[in-house]
Amino acid sequence: MHDVMTDVETMGKGSNAALVSIGACFFDPLTGDIGASFEVSIDLTSSASLSEMDADTVLWWLKQDDEARQKLLTHDVLPLAEALGEFDQWVSQIEDIDTRNIWGNGATFDNTIIRNAYKACGMQAPWQFRNDRDVRTIVDLGRRLFNFDPKTEMPFEGTRHNALDDAIHQAKYVSAIFQKLQAGVSNG
Repeated sequence: MHDVMTDVETMGKGSNAALVSIGACFFDPLTGDIGASFEVSIDLTSSASLSEMDADTVLWWLKQDDEARQKLLTHDVLPLAEALGEFDQWVSQIEDIDTRNIWGNGATFDNTIIRNAYKACGMQAPWQFRNDRDVRTIVDLGRRLFNFDPKTEMPFEGTRHNALDDAIHQAKYVSAIFQKLQAGVSNG
């Protein structure tokens, strides 16, 4: 598998938002297969010292389910640079950096925030900029071309706003749209 779905939880909405968790999974959008997963919780003090927080996002978190908020309060947190190092090692299971496709929900959110965190820590992101992939674009294609929206129609498993559960859900619905596109090409 050369595709990695990411999801981040943050304390901001900007491109330099303070990261509190990263979730990811390998997946094959053509088959829908989900591979190995990754999850890390990040020490907010460490992350906030190199990034930005905004009050609206903090207040939003206070209104979320206990289960989602509790995940942010775990004692198993890593400093930002160490968490990014762990992600780098995990992604490096795809040996050739040129073949790593990194998906995020929004062209300017997940991938950009992770990339900026690497930069803030003086580290290199473990993928090529040209291999950024955008979930929202694929969802828009499914809606426009097929009136198909598995993002909302597909049952969610796990806890919403848990980075790993969100990443797996996104991988599933991106794959469902890919398969519709693939069937359309085959029938065309």
